[in-house]
Amino acid sequence: MFTRKRWREAGTAYTLLSPTLFVLLLFVIGPILFAIYLSFHKVQLLGTASFQFVGFDNFARILDDTRAKIALWNTVKYVAIVVPTQTMLALVLAATLNAGLKGEKFFRIVYFLPTLTSSAVLTLIFMWMYNQNGLVNHVLAFFGLPTYNWLGDPSVALNAIMIMNIWSTAPFFMVIYLAALQDIPDSLYEAAELDGANAWHKFWYVTVPYLKPVTSFVVIMGLIGTFQLFDQSYIFSGGSGGPNNATLTVVLLIYQYAFKSLGTMGYAAALAFALAIVILLATWLQRKFSKEESLY
Repeated sequence: MFTRKRWREAGTAYTLLSPTLFVLLLFVIGPILFAIYLSFHKVQLLGTASFQFVGFDNFARILDDTRAKIALWNTVKYVAIVVPTQTMLALVLAATLNAGLKGEKFFRIVYFLPTLTSSAVLTLIFMWMYNQNGLVNHVLAFFGLPTYNWLGDPSVALNAIMIMNIWSTAPFFMVIYLAALQDIPDSLYEAAELDGANAWHKFWYVTVPYLKPVTSFVVIMGLIGTFQLFDQSYIFSGGSGGPNNATLTVVLLIYQYAFKSLGTMGYAAALAFALAIVILLATWLQRKFSKEESLY
């Protein structure tokens, strides 16, 4: 039973929480619920706003939308390549910097610099480097390797964004791994040395298993971030997803349907809702297979 004192304490607590709860309701929960509402309606916002209930028609339309299938394939391919690569690169960089090499602090700063750069600015810099007469092709030509039309060739355009994103995001996860490496007891490595383990054995059988919970976190954050790829694709293609839909992602497609097409706001909301389900499913599967809780 709640006494008068407990009711008063609860009232005081919720009064103090009310500003935060209001902000969450207004800017997080409210928009989510409204987007779900829109996904079941045909929305017309020009002139007199109208909301016509269409049930699951918007979701059924996704199955027949060729561009939606292309966007999903591009996004899945992007996620499947970028997430493992940036995770492994971040771990290797962190382990290297944690090995006590000379100039360690200097390299920590240098490696982390890409993360501090604005995504839009970074994309524009890489577009200049990817130009047919840009730095990347000059370096490839210098070593006798084939050059590419990075911005205009559908077969390499998405790869160009992958390379840029791996280079810019791996340092962020490197810092997370670096912090976790500080917590590994030296006694584990000493015990491994007594058993005759070399540097590779210590890394594979001590470091990697100990960092499994951190790796799970890094992978989940990578999944969420890569599934929401938008700004690099938008800037690379001028908002079109080109060349030939090669850089079209699900979030970019949602933007096009929501703000560039008339009467498709409801369909864009359905795409956003479907993407949220995909991200939740991918995150759940990752946690299910990693089983990081068993380490505790």
